Amino acid sequence: MKKLIYIVVVLVLIGAVAYTLNKNKKEMTEKAAVAEIKSDAIPVSLTEAKAAKLDKSFTAQGNFKPVQSLTLMAETSGQIQRVLKRKGDKVRAGELLVQVESNTMNADLATAQANAEKAKRDLARFENLAAGDAITKRQLEDARLNVNVTRAQLVAARQRLTKTRITAPISGEINEMYIEVGSYLSMGTKMYDIVNVDRLKLNVKVSESEVLLVRKGQKVKVTANAGGGTEYEGTVTAIGAQSDPTLKYDVEIEVKNASNNNLRAGMYGTASFEIADQRDALLLARQAIVGSIQDPSVYVVKNNKAYLRKVKVGTVTQDQVEILEGIAPGEKVVQSGQINLREGIQVTAL
Repeated sequence: MKKLIYIVVVLVLIGAVAYTLNKNKKEMTEKAAVAEIKSDAIPVSLTEAKAAKLDKSFTAQGNFKPVQSLTLMAETSGQIQRVLKRKGDKVRAGELLVQVESNTMNADLATAQANAEKAKRDLARFENLAAGDAITKRQLEDARLNVNVTRAQLVAARQRLTKTRITAPISGEINEMYIEVGSYLSMGTKMYDIVNVDRLKLNVKVSESEVLLVRKGQKVKVTANAGGGTEYEGTVTAIGAQSDPTLKYDVEIEVKNASNNNLRAGMYGTASFEIADQRDALLLARQAIVGSIQDPSVYVVKNNKAYLRKVKVGTVTQDQVEILEGIAPGEKVVQSGQINLREGIQVTAL
């Protein structure tokens, strides 16, 4: 009898354990299902685009270019005797750079001078003879023509001699050098690249709405990205009359360099156009932008789901962007947490 009781007790205990395990398994399954549902909802912080007053001031970027730059070409032939300026040297307009062998040119000049003087003497003698009708009018005309010809030859000989002294046509700095002492020059030989960076021009592009706020002669603050924040005063010297295919207009700004010429051609610069006026705008936190400012998108949240949407931006400030197209005021937009999002995914606001 006792043995039967023990068996019954054991079976009851086994049944109780099995029931408990089954119940726990069911509860764990339900909790896992709930957790799985919750895990699909990505936590994000939300914001929205709001109407506000925006300063019409704006910035534009571009590269500095020299106001003057040229490649100096040889206008004479001959062997180089002296090179007085080399790469990296500063030069002034009219300063001697190169001396070319001039013996032949000196001889040509002496011959031209002698021929011109002889022609003048011959003309004087022919005029005396013509006064006494000793020569014909044709002979007198030929003598006068010969004076003009020899005079032109003399001028040409002087110019050829002058060109053996090659001088700087502009002030600036020698950026590249292509010759050396002893080399032979021919007409059109490349000699120097000279760049004047005392004044530079910053070429920037502005939008169709911004170009209407720019005028010729306008003063602009200019900074070089590599210049440690140093400001320079620029002046608008030219405004594009026609846009490029992206509806951007060229604006040229002239900038006077510092005394040490620390601005260099090719550097990247920013021009700040200060406009004393405000306008209505739709502004959104810059942090909400997905991708670059050139190709911006945002995640818009509807019914707790995120949808990627292209937008068009206008003015960009340090922490806000102007929305021109793509978002309506009041629409919920993801401000942070975009890295985990994909189209149509469930989100929950933090």
